[in-house]
Amino acid sequence: MVSNTILELLHQYGYLIFYFAFSLGPFGIPIPNEITIISGAILCHTGAIDAGITYFCILAGLLTAITVAYAAGKLYGAKNLRRFQHNKHFIKAERMLNQRGHWAMSIGLFIPVLRYVLPLVIGLSGVHFRRFAMISYSSALLWTLTYFAAGIYFGDPLLSVLQLLRF
Repeated sequence: MVSNTILELLHQYGYLIFYFAFSLGPFGIPIPNEITIISGAILCHTGAIDAGITYFCILAGLLTAITVAYAAGKLYGAKNLRRFQHNKHFIKAERMLNQRGHWAMSIGLFIPVLRYVLPLVIGLSGVHFRRFAMISYSSALLWTLTYFAAGIYFGDPLLSVLQLLRF
């Protein structure tokens, strides 16, 4: 079960496990963010861990990940754009940004994989950091609050479902 795994990792590494799960998400952490945040919220609901510290680590990890992806896009610049032109996730993120503009920055955080690819595309496209931060950080706050609140509010039923699914 994911909750037991998270408790074991918490015992070994402390609350920073949530920070690392979210900040290292783009680099292949195999557990989806949605499962991690809901499991953390369920553990908070049961009283096993502190909700404030857990949420802070989750939000800080996500903000770190999207900021690093944006900065990488800025550093790579247009001269290295062709390296990514054949990546299916990059193509989808670029199409979304071109079609939806700034709304794509908000919506992209709610879509797995695009959550980490879109900030790279935004950095490559030349969007100023202030605009990126204002839109993406507020969206990250909304996304994490939504999932965290759902995990806390629906803690007992979700815990039952996770146990049935053997997460």
